[in-house]
Amino acid sequence: MTRETDSTPKIAKNALQTDGGVIYGETDTDEDEPSAIDTPLPVDVANVAGMEWNESPIATPGLKGAEVIQAFVRHLPNQPGVYRMMNETGDVLYVGKARSLKKRVTNYAQGRGHSNRITRMIAQTANMEFVTTRTETEALLLEANLIKRLKPRFNVLMRDDKSFPYILITGDHEAPAIFKHRGARSRKGAYFGPFASAGAVGRTINALQRAFLLRTCTDSVYESRTRPCLLYQIKRCSGPCTGEIDAEGYGKLVGEAKDFLSGRSQAVKSHLSTAMQSASEDLDFERAAVYRDRLSALSHVQSHQGINPQTVEEADVFAIHHDGGMACIQVFFFRTGQNWGNRAYFPKADPSLAAGEILGAFIGQFYDDKPTPRMILVSDDFEDRELLAEALSARMERKTSITVPQRGEKRELVDQVMSNAREAHGRNLAETASQGRLLQGLAETFNLPHPPRRIEVYDNSHIMGTNAVGGMIVAGPEGFVKNQYRKFNIKSTDITPGDDFGMMREVMQRRFSRLIKEHGGEGPVQPEEASDDPDAVQQTGMPAWPDLVLIDGGKGQMSAVRAILEELGIADKITAIGVAKGMDREAGRERFFVEGKPDFTLPPRDPVLYFVQRLRDEAHRFAIGSHRARRKKDLVANPLDEIAGIGPSRKRALLHHFGTAKAVSRAGIDDLVTVEGISEAVAELIYNHFHEENR
Repeated sequence: MTRETDSTPKIAKNALQTDGGVIYGETDTDEDEPSAIDTPLPVDVANVAGMEWNESPIATPGLKGAEVIQAFVRHLPNQPGVYRMMNETGDVLYVGKARSLKKRVTNYAQGRGHSNRITRMIAQTANMEFVTTRTETEALLLEANLIKRLKPRFNVLMRDDKSFPYILITGDHEAPAIFKHRGARSRKGAYFGPFASAGAVGRTINALQRAFLLRTCTDSVYESRTRPCLLYQIKRCSGPCTGEIDAEGYGKLVGEAKDFLSGRSQAVKSHLSTAMQSASEDLDFERAAVYRDRLSALSHVQSHQGINPQTVEEADVFAIHHDGGMACIQVFFFRTGQNWGNRAYFPKADPSLAAGEILGAFIGQFYDDKPTPRMILVSDDFEDRELLAEALSARMERKTSITVPQRGEKRELVDQVMSNAREAHGRNLAETASQGRLLQGLAETFNLPHPPRRIEVYDNSHIMGTNAVGGMIVAGPEGFVKNQYRKFNIKSTDITPGDDFGMMREVMQRRFSRLIKEHGGEGPVQPEEASDDPDAVQQTGMPAWPDLVLIDGGKGQMSAVRAILEELGIADKITAIGVAKGMDREAGRERFFVEGKPDFTLPPRDPVLYFVQRLRDEAHRFAIGSHRARRKKDLVANPLDEIAGIGPSRKRALLHHFGTAKAVSRAGIDDLVTVEGISEAVAELIYNHFHEENR
């Protein structure tokens, strides 16, 4: 999809409070009221944006399940809207939409003909909240919005919701640059995407640099150049910063790049081929070689795109493979007739749900905060397909269709995407099964009451005590959970530089103090009985408390850890194990330190040993990376950054005038005021910052 923009999209605020309440119609809200949800909504759901979930007028003390639902039914309107079902502690169990709130909730109140999943959900319901909308379309969009943010246990959940990268050709500079872009499109320019991964964008930009010689430097670097940079020397930039190419010539290159990304690739290649032939006939072989290299770069871009449809200009293709209690949804992105990558998703869903139900719920959440193409192709039909297409069309203010193709190239595309979904499903199922066996082996090796659902591994990294960082990585039944990783910048001034034990004490103190504050001091919750809920772990997701804590260290580290756990009163609730490197720090000879047992080793080829090594290595990688990032930040820190009131513009002006920060520090007030944007007051501020005696 290509989109020109010059301003930030307007953001509508949905003031949907998460505390208890019921609303049966629209209410006026104060603009200063806090908003629980902040997301773009289409024009025709703007009236929903100001609604609140007010305090419930229905008292239901002691009621639960179908009885509490029946108490609400009598007061519900026969209007479209969204409802939330909550348990006794206020956790949202389910979010649903209805054409008629009264009829939909009445079905729950009858208490018969439900699946096991719905029966469990009804039994746990202790309260409900409602909001009415003008149309069912608005209700559908609001439902998807709430599900993504509240993550109810009994809904289908996307889980992986990373934003997609785009290619941006800027439009607010005389010499447009090409960048990778994520997030809000606040900068003026042309956006091309989405691409499935940052790697795909990086490869494409590298090839486009060779093909169109567009700059990739920041505007500040562009303005400060006095001679061409290395990219010009290796023929990856045309050098507009120093006038190596005039504005008109550079503008043509920008236009060709936009044409290529907009789908007019054949016209661009034909033009370059003609220019190459003309240069060759004029015996200008150097210029002909430039055109040859540009053509080769464009061919490289297209050769890495795999499937390239002939009749589908712009579409997203979804296919779902549902087997073995797990669903895999594969998404392919086609823009301007080119394949811009694919991504596999594994949504959390009850195994009893049909493939179409999962796919429909997934697509609604998928496009909650993303632009939609003109065409969406799906492998399975679902109940609200036409309604969802209508809702997405309203949000984008142009027609979007959702179809289940039966023949032709579109069907072939869906079949190819389905084949990828099956393969990804098989790989993930095998990895999950292998992970489950390893967790079971871990439980048996260390005498844990059950296979751990959440493992936290800690490590520290520093150089002679400087830039000390503690790292925590998390693993579970599905492998590493990277959105749960945390880093701890060591802040204590009482710790002697290089004191690993003191660093570990601070990390554990901060981690578990916060855990107690946010989730209470009860410790890990035992898994639900399998007979009552066979997919309990999948439904509850990653628990907040770790079942197992691994520390990269020996007796000293473990003593520091246990002292903190005892101080917090949770030593008997947390299983902490030290993993010390073997003699000569040789992998395979690690020693394990468990409370109340002598330290021991595992056989060299034990799968559990390999598993622990992999966990420890990941913690080490993460801690080292965090330390290096902090150290790099300190190395490139500019003394001018420490002065209040000196922003990027003034800093740039000072550096352009004096050359270096050191020269600025030596300048007098009279010299400083000669710099553009530096008043006498600011000059005194800068001077006093570098001259202790004047403070």
